[in-house]
Amino acid sequence: MGTRRIRFWAGAAAALWLAAAAASCGPRAEAPAPDAGPAQIARADLFGEAVRHGAQLSPRGDRIAFLAARDGVTNLWVLSVGAMDEARPVTDDRTRGVRSFAWGPDSATLLYALDEQGDGNTQLFAVSADGGEARALTPAGARAEIVGVSLADPDGVVITLNQRDPAWPDLVRVDLATGSRTIVQRNANSAAVRGFTRFVLDRENRLRLGLKTLANGSVDVFARAADGSWSRLFAIPFEDAPLSQPLAFDADGRSFLMVDSTGRDRAVLMRVDAETGAKTVLGESARADVSDVWLDPATNAPEAFAANYLRSEWRALELDAQADIEFLDNQLTGDFRVASRSADDARWIVIEEGPTTPTRTHLYDRSDRTNRRLSLLFRHRPGLETAPLQPMTPIEIEARDGLTLVSYLTLPVGSDANGDARPETPQPLVLLPHDGPWARDVYGFNAMHQWLANRGYAVLSVNFRGSIGFGEAFLNAGNREWGGRIQEDLQDALQWAIDNSVAQSDRIAIVGSGFGGYAALAGLTFTPEQFRCAAAYGAPTNLSRLAEAAPVSLRDVWYLRVGDTRTAEGRQALRGRSPAQRVSQIRRPLLIGLGARDRAATQSEFDQVALSLRGRRVPLISVVFPDEGAEFTRPQNRLAYAAVLEQFLGDCLGGRIEPVGTAFEGANLVAFDGATSVPGLQEFARRVAAPPAAAVEAPVPVTAEGVAVAPPLNASADDELQPQD
Repeated sequence: MGTRRIRFWAGAAAALWLAAAAASCGPRAEAPAPDAGPAQIARADLFGEAVRHGAQLSPRGDRIAFLAARDGVTNLWVLSVGAMDEARPVTDDRTRGVRSFAWGPDSATLLYALDEQGDGNTQLFAVSADGGEARALTPAGARAEIVGVSLADPDGVVITLNQRDPAWPDLVRVDLATGSRTIVQRNANSAAVRGFTRFVLDRENRLRLGLKTLANGSVDVFARAADGSWSRLFAIPFEDAPLSQPLAFDADGRSFLMVDSTGRDRAVLMRVDAETGAKTVLGESARADVSDVWLDPATNAPEAFAANYLRSEWRALELDAQADIEFLDNQLTGDFRVASRSADDARWIVIEEGPTTPTRTHLYDRSDRTNRRLSLLFRHRPGLETAPLQPMTPIEIEARDGLTLVSYLTLPVGSDANGDARPETPQPLVLLPHDGPWARDVYGFNAMHQWLANRGYAVLSVNFRGSIGFGEAFLNAGNREWGGRIQEDLQDALQWAIDNSVAQSDRIAIVGSGFGGYAALAGLTFTPEQFRCAAAYGAPTNLSRLAEAAPVSLRDVWYLRVGDTRTAEGRQALRGRSPAQRVSQIRRPLLIGLGARDRAATQSEFDQVALSLRGRRVPLISVVFPDEGAEFTRPQNRLAYAAVLEQFLGDCLGGRIEPVGTAFEGANLVAFDGATSVPGLQEFARRVAAPPAAAVEAPVPVTAEGVAVAPPLNASADDELQPQD
């Protein structure tokens, strides 16, 4: 409440810190004999369930809800500000755990979502903050998302619900006491009328704006009158659509705030007249998009904003906010963000973290502006407080065409004796392309960086073109460049690391998930000699199928951003950049992992890669997690995967390995290949039929310029793909 961390189009993803896979590297790589080295940071301390996290203040500011494990499953807990040591659980989920929640406007009800099947269909529940039986507010099998909670509507919550039409959810008000549902806006899509892809409410929980994503990728913003009629307010061009979105209405309802890059390169904070669409700039950064905004809980007036180029920087828009920024800067070691504010603005929840500052949650009492007080609520991962964490260095790397790639480097303990952020001798390096690709890597505490650096590797994260946060031109430079210039950016960053004696050229691994997993597979298929090994979790390998599997409401945008399967030229381009068409090029060790409920990566694609490598005796580990999707929700599975990945990288690059220990306890996985490469993994092995000795498929032919030559259209299975909405 009172803070808007901006979530850009395409889910901008917070990169999945551990969605990476591992493949058998055969004999362990020869590495220099290490000394005792720093203390090993336990995988469980980095990747196990946080002790407490996700704190939110009730509107009255008298209670705090947060997430913590109950009998090994993440559940919702509550404590009173006056009794900080007396936390109690209020939910008792026994399956996949609570992932997100919000306070009801009455400060007595908690609303939370469960995705029990891992298929993205989140069911909404309500439970008393005093405990008791939880009540389902929406049906199972449909996706519900909270849109509006307002003190002016204390008895209800407004949500989107796709029960009637899976692709075009309706806007619905739910009565918190009875669970009765009333349609506020019935959504519809046809050849004549485009459906809404987003709704915006005012402070009274009244529907005021509707956004429609058009076939050309632009977005029309419509204003809703009191009589329910709609009128087009303005359009957001395709190039600006991912960076431009309304945030909140002012208290008087006459204007609203939005982040907008229309007519400029960087997204700025705007005030927009709700009747005329006239815009006024309130805050901007010369180098980065506006990424976060503080709003007065009583009026939604903007108080401060942040932009993140190399690291996040706050700028105040009024004097009181400037005093808050200065106070928090002086009191905290790491960077900070505001996660929650009470309705009277007397109390805030503040999150602190930095590369060497594990995440902490603080209660900020500002009821007396002359005597502000900050108190520690809890440490998310207490086991890391004394761990040998390493600093992270922001770096600007120039791509071959002149674009600047903001990147982050973490070095192994003891490798940088003179403190110049460069190792004294080149190190084995792990490249971590982020998911998305419309997301970004940031400066701060990063579990993957700390883990890998602790094991003896330099770690490099690169914001390749297409990443969010660096302006319209940089974002759109990644359009239809999966496997193209995006992959070249990763190559250019690696060359920088080699040229600057950061990386050993023959000891580089690439590890990623989602899009990062795709980039890892592309690395082994397009440049098979560049990496010593690769690990990919949830990696789409067939770009045509991926585009067709995009949600119906956003499929036209995917055609523009990824590639267009509706034309022969588009299908050819996508085939040429699909790892599935070049699996026979893989010669280096690979681990592939998959959540069986993942919609973007499929079992058939996974099997195709495994079958090809199996038939050619390429070192391979392949593992499937039956109850996971695109990201890990069960900590037991996450820890099991970390153990496999660590063994894989140790065998491949020669780093340190923590014994497997109890990492596989409680995990649900199947190992199809390479189970003997990881101690304890044999228990999960499943025998597969031996493949024929011949290669499964021939490589895609290419021209002298490296452009793929598409096979005859009747040789492609793309036409048989069924859209997944």
